[in-house]
Amino acid sequence: MKMRLILLLLPISILFNSCGLTIPIPGGPTTGNTPAPLTDAEILAGLREAIEVGSRKASQSANRTDGYFKNPRLFIPFPSEAQNVADKVRQLGFNKLVDDFVLTLNRGAEDAASKAAPIFADAVKKMAWEDVKGILKGNETAATDYFRKHTRKPLYDAFYPVIKNSLDQVQATKHWTDITATYNKIPLVKPVNTDLTAYATNRALDGLFILLAEEEGKIRKDPVSRITDILKRVFGYTGPM
Repeated sequence: MKMRLILLLLPISILFNSCGLTIPIPGGPTTGNTPAPLTDAEILAGLREAIEVGSRKASQSANRTDGYFKNPRLFIPFPSEAQNVADKVRQLGFNKLVDDFVLTLNRGAEDAASKAAPIFADAVKKMAWEDVKGILKGNETAATDYFRKHTRKPLYDAFYPVIKNSLDQVQATKHWTDITATYNKIPLVKPVNTDLTAYATNRALDGLFILLAEEEGKIRKDPVSRITDILKRVFGYTGPM
């Protein structure tokens, strides 16, 4: 609501400033009893800072041990399209093989999450003023929605090789090969050919966007989450309307 009020007042401020007058816009330091107006540059910087802070925290949260594995909202399960593979392999007594695979699948995502923040930060630097206005006018996850729409493909392309390397390092690829090889030996079954890296990459990105939306919401609502001066100025107005 506060940010929408800022947007509503911006055109008025611009009109009066062109005539040599100043109309205060909610936010930031005051001159006497009158709040100093927010500039376009400050609003842009504030939104960019919010996204950078939120994406950094989301990346850190996902990157720690059990960041995916023990978070029900981020947990990456056995590929649903190959669930019959897991069921059959378990029936053959290979429970540990399936469990180890699922664990390493999540470990791979946790490892790759360390690469997320720089990718988001680079995307933030390329945001245009029109993008920022759209985010300001939007809902509590407007920034996250913007990135989900505009950066999913480049994020996927950047994440894919990282995920592949991570899955190899934690032996998830080996476990998957062992599982599918065991399954494919069963008479009359249809061979499994799931792209494990693509599956893990998409699920890893889904989890990151969930965390990013949470962090964005905190910055918009919670003063404690506004950890820099520009965030406090843009999001923390408490002066007279």
